[in-house]
Amino acid sequence: MAVYSMTGYASVASTPGEIADGERASSASVTVEFRSVNSRFLDLGFRLPDEFRALEPAFRELITAAFRRGKIELRLTPRSDTESAWPQPQPEQLNTLARLESTVQGWLPKAAPLSVHEALQWCRGAAPALRLDDAALDAARRGIEALREARAREGERLVGILNERIVRLRELATQAAPLLPQVVAKQQQRFLERWKEALENAGAGASVPAEALQERALNEAAAYAIRIDVAEELSRLNAHLDEISRLLKTGGEVGKRLDFLIQELHREANTLGSKSAALELTQISVEMKVAIEQMREQVQNIE
Repeated sequence: MAVYSMTGYASVASTPGEIADGERASSASVTVEFRSVNSRFLDLGFRLPDEFRALEPAFRELITAAFRRGKIELRLTPRSDTESAWPQPQPEQLNTLARLESTVQGWLPKAAPLSVHEALQWCRGAAPALRLDDAALDAARRGIEALREARAREGERLVGILNERIVRLRELATQAAPLLPQVVAKQQQRFLERWKEALENAGAGASVPAEALQERALNEAAAYAIRIDVAEELSRLNAHLDEISRLLKTGGEVGKRLDFLIQELHREANTLGSKSAALELTQISVEMKVAIEQMREQVQNIE
């Protein structure tokens, strides 16, 4: 199953066709546009002409059946040649107009006769409106499918970016693991030297056996090693990376779970930084945080 981004765009126009309405026919079409950006939940917006407002529940049902998250806007634009072409008056329309004009002039002899332009405008307004509901719904269905494809392509790109960051984090964790024994050994030597120096300054160096001095230094080093041990953090970090890789391969609606795992990665990197006793570990922690933040930005766009 694919991983879907919440970012996408699609535009679909219905195929122009002859839509008959009694003796009148007109070529008309509708264009449906979808715009989608990231959101914690499914947030729908509609920009519809008044004659299509009744279709909003149907549009909402189609979208909610296809998507779970994202801020999605649907914009519908009808197009018809009747908007610019001259109307074709029908005989019954002209007969009705003539009767009305005769009645008005009978009561109001000074009333001006109708002009050709006024008659055409009246015929245009009296013509029944074309209904494009079926065309609009068909265009919306095809637009939803196109939007899903666009979000899938964007999701594939995001997966590639996330996998690159996963590889980088694993490399950093591998670099950090062998540094800990080196830090402990250096600190052990430092404890031994400082302990010996302190005893000599106090004039008690000769009274303390070398074995006791070394044992005390080793105990201090062991306690220090426990405080700075990051093996558990590195183990949990690798486990989180394994789970993220599994979710990316599984696909589907994984955005919220990925977001939680990114928070856990950030926590482990923070702990690693707080326990750092060497400049190398501090630098690794900083690089980890940068990579995790880059992952977080991408995960926020995943459905």
